[in-house]
Amino acid sequence: MASASYRQFCPVAMAAEVLCCRWTLLVVRELMMGSSHFNDLRRGVPRMSSALLAKRLRELEAAGIVERTRAAGAAEGHVYRLTQAGRELRPIVEAVGAWGQRWVKTEATLRHLDANLLMWDIRRHVHPEPAPAARTTIEFIFCDRPLSERNYWLIVEPACDVDLCTVDPGFEVDLYVSTDLRTLTALWLGHVGWAQASGSGAIRFMGTPERQSALRRWLGTSTFAAVPRAVG
Repeated sequence: MASASYRQFCPVAMAAEVLCCRWTLLVVRELMMGSSHFNDLRRGVPRMSSALLAKRLRELEAAGIVERTRAAGAAEGHVYRLTQAGRELRPIVEAVGAWGQRWVKTEATLRHLDANLLMWDIRRHVHPEPAPAARTTIEFIFCDRPLSERNYWLIVEPACDVDLCTVDPGFEVDLYVSTDLRTLTALWLGHVGWAQASGSGAIRFMGTPERQSALRRWLGTSTFAAVPRAVG
């Protein structure tokens, strides 16, 4: 990072030297969202190479923003966590996200669709309350995606553990959700509502009304969906 120095004493310039390298804020975002293992971080930045992620983590560690410890199991590698300096970045990252939600045009946002990232973000925001009495498996089917990105299984356990599978886990499916990637992304970001999406036929369910209601309660929307869009 030092090689990209602005050579200014201004604190804005000094902070930008640390935080404004490509992917850095997104890595911080993933750590803020609770990812602590390398593979989990990779799922949150799927277009970032493993080598570059490792480099950014080393740079953040050197800057005092991230601390690395050995995981309890030797096979699990390292655990990455934000230091106090890193945790103090939360309102900054949230403000950047809120600005993007408010001011970046919807069409520009929906130009960058990514099924893996969307489903990973949905998975970590699921709040199964009340918890199901038995394992509940929800299959999402993106009718417009290639086979490698068409089917995802969200598994909610009675203990409120939530898992995401990209390979059929073999469980009986309780609810099918069929849609296109753009619609679910727009729904997740708050650009459209459940009633509008289902009423237009852009999203379709196959399962009991109770399962559909549970899904809507559990899923919610993105952290930034409630930010009002700028007018004009």
